[in-house]
Amino acid sequence: MAIVHPRRLVTRRSFLGSSAVLAGGTLLTFAALERLSARSAAAKTGKKPKAHGYGPLAPQAPDNDPGGFEILALPTEFSYVAFSAIGDLMSDGHPVGVNLDGMAAFRHPHARHVVRLIRNHEVRTDPGTVAGAVLGPTETKYDVHGVGGTTTLDYDERSHEFLQHSVSLNGTIVNCAGGIGLAHRSWITCEETTVSAGTGAPPGWAKNHGYCFQVPVNLPDNTTAEAVPITDMGRFSHEAVAVDQRTGIVYHTEDPGSGVGAGFYRYLPFDPWNLYAGGRLQMLGIEGLPQYDAREHQQLGRWLPVTWYDVAEPDPADASNTSPLRTFAQAFNQGAAMFNRLEGCWYEGGSIFFDSTSGGDAKNGDVNPDGFAEGYGQIWEYRPERRGGGKLRLIFESTGADELDSPDNLVVTPRGGLILCEDDAGSDDGDSHPLAPGITDVNRLIGLAPHGEAFEFAVNRLNTSELAGACFSPSGRTLFVNIFGTGTAGSGMTLAIQGPWGPGPL
Repeated sequence: MAIVHPRRLVTRRSFLGSSAVLAGGTLLTFAALERLSARSAAAKTGKKPKAHGYGPLAPQAPDNDPGGFEILALPTEFSYVAFSAIGDLMSDGHPVGVNLDGMAAFRHPHARHVVRLIRNHEVRTDPGTVAGAVLGPTETKYDVHGVGGTTTLDYDERSHEFLQHSVSLNGTIVNCAGGIGLAHRSWITCEETTVSAGTGAPPGWAKNHGYCFQVPVNLPDNTTAEAVPITDMGRFSHEAVAVDQRTGIVYHTEDPGSGVGAGFYRYLPFDPWNLYAGGRLQMLGIEGLPQYDAREHQQLGRWLPVTWYDVAEPDPADASNTSPLRTFAQAFNQGAAMFNRLEGCWYEGGSIFFDSTSGGDAKNGDVNPDGFAEGYGQIWEYRPERRGGGKLRLIFESTGADELDSPDNLVVTPRGGLILCEDDAGSDDGDSHPLAPGITDVNRLIGLAPHGEAFEFAVNRLNTSELAGACFSPSGRTLFVNIFGTGTAGSGMTLAIQGPWGPGPL
């Protein structure tokens, strides 16, 4: 197999050629966000508007397996195709690894009507484990004992036909989420861990982990990129990233786990076209309010002025949650802000949208070791400004499990709404759903309409796994999403959903 180095990604000319396309998309407007805030404020008082969405949901089998199990419940006019399931044999001869997580959709570099997906595998097995791992050539691996990575998939949007899939990055671990790189020429995949070399079950990890890596979109079929960490972007429990397509600044979310403070970061690259050339890592704080606690008691729609704190050592030797050298500790001790479990992150229309899985005032019943009672989730917007540090506001907060339970990955839709992937984090409430009989802690796709309503769009009827990696094709006609899986063959897969998007809010 060929080896391609991830530094060979974009040119300035190619980016300028695509900028008109990037500028032409529909945005989640500021007026829409005001309505979202107003709707959530009303919900806190018990005045919940009726959510229309796309109509009632019903169980459906995949179009490519009409007699099979009804994996999803969807609005009745929508349909889907299922493909690339855990354990399937890929085009490069390797099996699909476990734990399908964050993902993005790109235009295929050569084939019209074909969408290229790059998908994370959040593999958490012991060093050197083969079963369920992302395999591929040894010479491309970051860590020879690494078990995670990414796969690249091609899907013909016109014929609804799945074409090929193969390993595109290997030797990493716990590849949770990530984000679209500058000029949409790469996928930045993130490790949600900070384990160190020499730790773990024998033979132990060969290298430190907790980094971001780039995967080129233009990899030839059955080709694996060389896995090279972007160390200046920080060593911490990365969740997702979002690149400001105007400036090349990379924004990061952090999920170190329950009961541990999480930060919202930005990486200021010296050269936006080469993230490996170095840069400054900073963490967000609220101006005039040092060590601001954003986990609860927030006012919807209120803009908070932002300041940024430098992280002096972005690649600490000890990056564990208890280390005083942890990137969060370095910035928080200076006055940066604290969130609870930051996850999904998306750039659109000059703003960065991100969520806190278990922030908020409505509590799910779980209490963290530090005494924080977990909420059902918050959605934030950060808006950069040319002068100053920018501003931050809470645009949505769940009032309970029925409305939204533990948002993880998120995406701004081509028509100006939001889709939130649930990863039901609450172990106390034990919620069920009439469309998923026999399953406790059901996970869904929740839509937030531009006019301010939250509604169900899809329900996972297969298992308790989270729905992850929601993203739209460049045409806006197809929504792709993963079922994470339970680690067994066929328990997770990628789905392509199509239907009459235009008349509805997404």
